[in-house]
Amino acid sequence: MTEFQQTLTEMIRARNPVLLVETQEPDRVVSAIESIISSGVIPRGRQLVLYSLTRGLHSPGGNPGKRALPEDALLETMKVAQPTVFVFQDLHHQLGANGRPAEPAVIRAVLDVATEFRSGPIAHTLVIVAPQITLPVDLEKTVSVIDLPLPTEAEIGKALDNFLETNEGSIRVNLSDSDRRRMVQAAQGLTLGEAENAFARAVVSDRVLDESDVGLILEEKRQTIRKSGLLEFVPSKVSLDEIGGLDNLKRWLMRRDSAWQSDASDWGVPAPKGLLVTGVPGCGKSLTAAAVSAQWGLPLLRLDIGRVFSGLVGSSEQNMRNALRLAEAVAPSILWIDEIEKGFGTARQSGGDSGTSTRVLGTFLTWMQEKQAPVFVMATANKIDALPPEFLRKGRFDEIFFVDLPTAEERREIWRVHLADHLNPPSRAGGIVDPQNVDALQELSSASEGFSGAEIAQAVISSCFDAFADRRSVRQDDLLRSIENTVPLSVTQAEQIRAIREWASERAVSATSKKARSDYLTKPEIGGSPDVSGWRGGRTIEF
Repeated sequence: MTEFQQTLTEMIRARNPVLLVETQEPDRVVSAIESIISSGVIPRGRQLVLYSLTRGLHSPGGNPGKRALPEDALLETMKVAQPTVFVFQDLHHQLGANGRPAEPAVIRAVLDVATEFRSGPIAHTLVIVAPQITLPVDLEKTVSVIDLPLPTEAEIGKALDNFLETNEGSIRVNLSDSDRRRMVQAAQGLTLGEAENAFARAVVSDRVLDESDVGLILEEKRQTIRKSGLLEFVPSKVSLDEIGGLDNLKRWLMRRDSAWQSDASDWGVPAPKGLLVTGVPGCGKSLTAAAVSAQWGLPLLRLDIGRVFSGLVGSSEQNMRNALRLAEAVAPSILWIDEIEKGFGTARQSGGDSGTSTRVLGTFLTWMQEKQAPVFVMATANKIDALPPEFLRKGRFDEIFFVDLPTAEERREIWRVHLADHLNPPSRAGGIVDPQNVDALQELSSASEGFSGAEIAQAVISSCFDAFADRRSVRQDDLLRSIENTVPLSVTQAEQIRAIREWASERAVSATSKKARSDYLTKPEIGGSPDVSGWRGGRTIEF
């Protein structure tokens, strides 16, 4: 039995009168109840009766019954003499779904049914199936809520086997055990119906199912995640090698590669929880999140906190739970929250939203502390001091890294990466500036002291525009002129950067190793920001 079936069995045997299952898959609920009844784990003699607005009360697979209003159908259930499990669909429309007021007659009918089913002589159970619902306050103490998680890997594997058996002879299957496992994992996060649609789409063009169809399954998952409106599936092809500097952070990430695999548990290694990266804007925090996804080979899901909050009371908390449930269904995965302080930094002053921000934050923090699914949380923040203190305590994240302005060596590497990206092949924009020219890179690094990685990238792009306007190659003086015309953040926001550094000096680990930071430790000022000679770039922990 699945965990859902076990919980459902216990609820029915305990005579809980009214159960609520929030799901988009009513057929799975019906199938689970049929399995419970047929297996005999609940007292024999129970029957199953379904209800919908169009078919009324009817038996599974039987003819439609007499159409009836929900309150009339609910009252009709109390007249049934045989112990029955009633599964009601469409009831959420009358119980306040989509911001509509609940109908008092339906609320009263549910309460009457609960009283009769709990203490009456016949053991009935009412199961309400709804995609999403906020219960009226009258029913909060009466209705027991059960979560139906998205299909497990085993359930999707069974659905794939059923699909292949149904289409045996009409399609050709060329899947090794490894290919089949990858296909099933690619379908995780989909409902059973969506998974079956994805398998059908994979074979419709060539009548062949093979490892090349895994991409189509992933595309179906992207569509599903996009439709949720809460998470965004972000494809990533950026490797850690394409990020200049941050050697300490890279080593930490590389040491945790493959920690999701089953053999890691043999070493007593748990799946990593997550990482919080803070620092100066434009220094590679968000780019690192994308690179981790490519390095580890895990799907990257971006959570937009702004989408979580909506106008309906109670729906923001439900949106957060739905987003986290979807991330777990796709696991192992990476949940990326960019500039997290903008979403949760207002939780301290949540009086204006009736405490919604605080409740959403509480839901997220509890999940981070207790989650069992291998979901790695990758969060970035520019103003980390705006986050509530409970967000930063140990157990939420494995480590907090600080990303500072790049050192001279890191700037050389950043210049090399961006020059190679924009000026190769030479026919595109250049030929005069060589990304491998050590002397040229050294000159650019020295001239761009105090620049962030984003500012260096923009300087290269600006030089390409200048060269394109004259239809010529990019020259070294173009790059130097772009540097001269740029006022970096280290000058315009010197006070803010100093404040970030002071916060990180004892609370975060430097993303750059101590050796690579040596040039910073000997300079009286960096990029026009004075009084940093005593700063050590965060705790000197090396990985």
